[in-house]
Amino acid sequence: MSETTTAPIPRRPLGKTGELVSALCLGGAHIGGKKTPRDEGIRIIQAAIDAGMDFMDNAWEYNDGESEHRMGEALAQGGYRDRAFLMTKNCAHDRKADHSMVKLEESLRRLRTDHLDLWQIHEVSWPDDPDRIFAPGGAAEAMLKAKEQGKVRFIGFTGHKSPTIHKRMLAQGFPWDTLQMPVNALDAHYESFEREILPIAAAQGIGVIGMKSLASGDILKGTDLTPQEAIGYALSLPVSTVCVGVDSMAVLEQNLAIGRGFEPISAAERERILAITAPHATAGRFERFKSSHDFEGTEARREHNLPDRAAD
Repeated sequence: MSETTTAPIPRRPLGKTGELVSALCLGGAHIGGKKTPRDEGIRIIQAAIDAGMDFMDNAWEYNDGESEHRMGEALAQGGYRDRAFLMTKNCAHDRKADHSMVKLEESLRRLRTDHLDLWQIHEVSWPDDPDRIFAPGGAAEAMLKAKEQGKVRFIGFTGHKSPTIHKRMLAQGFPWDTLQMPVNALDAHYESFEREILPIAAAQGIGVIGMKSLASGDILKGTDLTPQEAIGYALSLPVSTVCVGVDSMAVLEQNLAIGRGFEPISAAERERILAITAPHATAGRFERFKSSHDFEGTEARREHNLPDRAAD
């Protein structure tokens, strides 16, 4: 067995929280989807934790709650909850009948736990989102309340649309512990979170959770990069962890192989990858989560009068 095979998944500081987390994070969206049988989804979660990939991503709305249900079942067995750093996301931005605290209680029930390690506001992707979140009764108040009550340890927000929106969230003087954003080799050329948000996060001591390292798969269709190169680029940035989508045990093993004993790429390799991606980054055509509304979730779509997406 090679050294790479036996090497652990690296652990990194989560901003100023004092926590060390696995450099790879298990995405919650895929494990609750129709393509992944329930039993295999549970096996994926437990196998990831056994391998040291113990940062768990999820969201209240993923697969109509099935992702949280599966993760809750997996973590309730064999002490896995105590070994996981558990995050889920709040899909409410302002106060209404199904506001933030109601969604939090639903998430806790599904996940079979009395607290979250991290609760993040999901999909801060519309220009009016910061106004709604920080308005009286908005989600920002709920985040602080949940933290004060001990129902969540840390709080953050996510978004995949525009660095400008992230900047507005970071300019409020709010005590964010984390943020989640796209990190990939296309992002460096267009509406770049890497260039515009990473320095602010570092200055504020905020832990960065990378996502979209494969640009929802489009980076592999539009360029000659391999998954190893694309994920390696993302992991080489100053982020706490990179969230990866896993819908089978085979894909889990591929991601674990990339993460075990990972060493950042060289400056020359970074420049080579950026040269490959530069011609393909125009107008976000391979980062459609930035340039279209095709990737917005159900709650955001309904709030902004978009039709629901067709079921997979």
